[in-house]
Amino acid sequence: MYAIETKSLSKIYENGLKAVDEVSIKVDDGEIFGFLGPNGAGKSTTIMILTTLLKPTLGTAHVAGYDVVLQAKKVREMIGYVQQDSTVDEYLTGRENLELQARLNHIQKDLVKNRIDEILNLVDLSDRQHDSVNAYSGGMRKRLDIAGGLLHRPKVLFLDEPTLGLDIQTRYKIWEYIKKIHKEYDMSIFLTTHYMEEADRLCNNISIIDHGKIKVTNSPVSLKNALGNDVIVFEIDSDANLESLISEIQKIQLVKDIKTNGEEITVFSTNGNQVMPKIFELSPKVGIKIESISLTKPTLDDVFLSYTGKELRDENGGYNNKKEREKMRRLRA
Repeated sequence: MYAIETKSLSKIYENGLKAVDEVSIKVDDGEIFGFLGPNGAGKSTTIMILTTLLKPTLGTAHVAGYDVVLQAKKVREMIGYVQQDSTVDEYLTGRENLELQARLNHIQKDLVKNRIDEILNLVDLSDRQHDSVNAYSGGMRKRLDIAGGLLHRPKVLFLDEPTLGLDIQTRYKIWEYIKKIHKEYDMSIFLTTHYMEEADRLCNNISIIDHGKIKVTNSPVSLKNALGNDVIVFEIDSDANLESLISEIQKIQLVKDIKTNGEEITVFSTNGNQVMPKIFELSPKVGIKIESISLTKPTLDDVFLSYTGKELRDENGGYNNKKEREKMRRLRA
C-alpha cells in the first residue's frame, strides 16, 4: 500500500479548464515527495483533491489506503494539511491556537497538554507559546501552522508551498524543521513548491507538472544525471542564424539536448569542456557572435527547462532578465 496513489486523476472545471490532466503518481510510506511546477500548473488543485477539499472529475486517488471520494472522512483523519496562507488566529497565543486545533481534531483531553508541549518543542516555539501570534514573524507563523498540522499525528502531511513569500534565511530554517519532523515521525510528506532548491534539498522523489500534466517523475539526482554532466548556457547577439547554429551543435557527439529561449541557448552535454570550444568554432561559421557563455553542473532548474522548454522562475516573478539569470548561475557554479 502506498501513502498516496492516484490513477488518471483529472479535474475539469465548468468553463472547460482542465486543471489536472490524468495525473498518476505513487508516494511510498515515509517518503518526502515533491510536486513541482509554476503557478497555475495544477499543484494546488491536486493537493485539494488529495485532501478531500475538491472532488475529481475523473480517475481515482487513495491516501493512506482510503479513497478520497468514497472514504473522505477516513482520509481527513489520516492527514495533516498546511495551506499556503497562514490559518492561525493572530489574536490568540501560540498555545491557544494549538489548543483550538486539538479540539477541532477531537484529540483526547488527557493527551492535549503533552502533545502540545511536544510539538512546540519540535518547532522551537516553546519560549514564545504564550505570546500573541500578532507578534510572531512570518517564519514563526509558518512553524505554528506546521505544528497545527502535526498535532493529531497524521500518517501523511501535506505542505502546500510551505515557504512561499518567506525570505531566504527563513526558508532555510523551515527546510530544517521539515527534515526534523520527517526524521522524528517517519511520516510521509507531500510537498508542493516552485522552488527547485527546496525540492532538491528535501525530496526523495519529485514529479514535474505543467499545464496539468505530469512531465516526469524520479529522484532529483536521477533527473539531473539524465541531463548529462554539464550545462552550457550562452547568449548570442542575434537569433537570425539560430537554426543553422542549433543544427550544427546537434551534430556534436557529446551533446544530449538543446533548449532555446530567445537569444539564450542551453546545451546539455556529457562533457562541457570538450563541447564549449566546438561551439566557439561553429558560431563564426554560421555568422553568429557569442556574447557570454557559462558552464555549470545540472540543477533542477535545468531539468524543468529540459522537460518544459521554459524556465520555472520566469513564471513566478523571479529571474526574468538575462543579468539576473547569469548572476544566479554564477552563484550556483
